[in-house]
Amino acid sequence: MKAKDLKDRSVDELQELRDTTRREMFRNRMKNHMGQLEDVSQLGKARKDIARIETILRERAGSES
Repeated sequence: MKAKDLKDRSVDELQELRDTTRREMFRNRMKNHMGQLEDVSQLGKARKDIARIETILRERAGSES
């Protein structure tokens, strides 16, 4: 997911996407622990996506104060 695409979304959409990505990352960690996850790089991608989303949310929260 690109930061440019994320900046076009509203705060509510970003929060929902963050929560969804966190749940997906949790499921992938469980699959990895059980040996069922085929693409382990999904864990790192999800972690970076969450970081991008939270960075944009912090930027918006800082500009509103």
